[in-house]
Amino acid sequence: MHSNHLLLEEPIRMASILEPSKPTFFPALTKIVGTLGPNSRSVEIISACLEAGMSVARFDFSWGDAAFHQETLENLKVAIKRTKKLCAVMLDTVGPELLVVNKTRCPIPLQVETLVVLTPDQDKDATSNLLPINFSGLAKAVHKGDTIFIGQYLFTGSENTSVWLEVTEVSGEDVVCLIKNSATLAGSLYTLHVSQIRIDLPTLTDIDKEVIRTWGVRNNIDFLSLSYTRHAEDIRHAHAFLSKLGDMNQTQIFAKIENVEGLKHFDEILQEADGVILARGNLGIDLPPEKVFLFQKAAVYKCNMAGKPVVVTRVVDSMTDNLRPTRAEATDVANAVLDGSDAILLGAETLRGLYPVETISIVGKICAEAEKVFNQDLYFKRAVKYIGEPMTHLESITSSAVRAAIKVKASVIICFTSSGRAARLISKYRPTMPVLSVVIPRVKTNQLRWTFSGAYEARQSLIVRGLFPMLADPRHPAEKTGIANESILKVALDYGRASGVIKPHDRVVVCQKVGDASVVKIIELED
Repeated sequence: MHSNHLLLEEPIRMASILEPSKPTFFPALTKIVGTLGPNSRSVEIISACLEAGMSVARFDFSWGDAAFHQETLENLKVAIKRTKKLCAVMLDTVGPELLVVNKTRCPIPLQVETLVVLTPDQDKDATSNLLPINFSGLAKAVHKGDTIFIGQYLFTGSENTSVWLEVTEVSGEDVVCLIKNSATLAGSLYTLHVSQIRIDLPTLTDIDKEVIRTWGVRNNIDFLSLSYTRHAEDIRHAHAFLSKLGDMNQTQIFAKIENVEGLKHFDEILQEADGVILARGNLGIDLPPEKVFLFQKAAVYKCNMAGKPVVVTRVVDSMTDNLRPTRAEATDVANAVLDGSDAILLGAETLRGLYPVETISIVGKICAEAEKVFNQDLYFKRAVKYIGEPMTHLESITSSAVRAAIKVKASVIICFTSSGRAARLISKYRPTMPVLSVVIPRVKTNQLRWTFSGAYEARQSLIVRGLFPMLADPRHPAEKTGIANESILKVALDYGRASGVIKPHDRVVVCQKVGDASVVKIIELED
């Protein structure tokens, strides 16, 4: 691990801790991904979530069918118009998920130190001694002494509906296990996780492909969260599949790292993926508890240096049922920000939690406080040293823009971009001020009709730390005419003033292309 210093500004005045947090237009530079579900799918709740700071809505297809999620998405569209808050859409695949199937839906009590059989025969009813599963290859994958975990919903590790099993015998296609703790399985579906064992199932399943072909294509999703990513080939296969689905070739693929296999191939996966999600729930089962934080810090560092967004999950599990996070959870959120995370993903907390809006609000406030003491100077030096010399042209320009903004204490950086790459590189150097990413649409044709690009690029910046997108007027190709440059810049400055980010006499750093040249300029505003 390369980090030898705590990324924390010093000294911190103790009295400043007691000062109340000031509300801002942007709740935090760190983004929040909220999972929409049974408790967060009405227009009113979604609107409140957007106002509280959610910038990406995640649709988890482990829950509900396409019609359920379509209704939720339509409500999201209404909420976006109502609040005038932009929000991206993420589709989370089911992947090679192993399930315990309880057709009767009757509660199943499991008693510690007794035996239970896992069988692929789904025609049998689930009992205290027999649990049908949806995978016929488990007996070939496990051995005596292996650990199996069964949990409802998502893995929190604290639910009284979770059970640990130890494999004692393999009999044909059945696996006999010793129950290590008493629990009651109540419901129809339970997820089964085999610790550190490879499951021979495709990462992008046939069910996932059908959902993407139908629901994904219909709704032009911005992100695909590829569950249980284990190899770089998983990402390449998903990209190849999306490339055949029209505009879906613009969808970014985030590798969801959930087990040791993904950890072992992390570097190759990072090269292929557009971003990474650290699914700490599953990782917390596959790894010893004392190793989880080490992987988080190492993985976040690698993503930061690669300039790719990294998302951390499972931070405030207790808020699923409680109005306040635990002390450890609040500290965990702050540490994720100090580590360099781009976004925090809320799963059960917003999907089925009792307080989805309050959860987003509190997480946003914790992120904002952590950002105030983030040691940007140390981080910047570390990033520049990692890149080495000579830098690429764009890397040099964007890092210079951030350095200039820090030195002149600019209130905002305005970046003109077409692909979004320049804005993402600015974010890579973690400026302490917001970055207004002005996306310049490009005209393109498929020989049958003309269309404008830009909407995808604008929404996809909503998961990147510090980026706040604007879509410029497509009639102004900003890289070609100075008049158009000034026109779009004026719109961006007016937006900044209206949002309260830019005030009279503030300094603003602008990063843009003029002809073939890239320019960084500093503007000092008048009244």
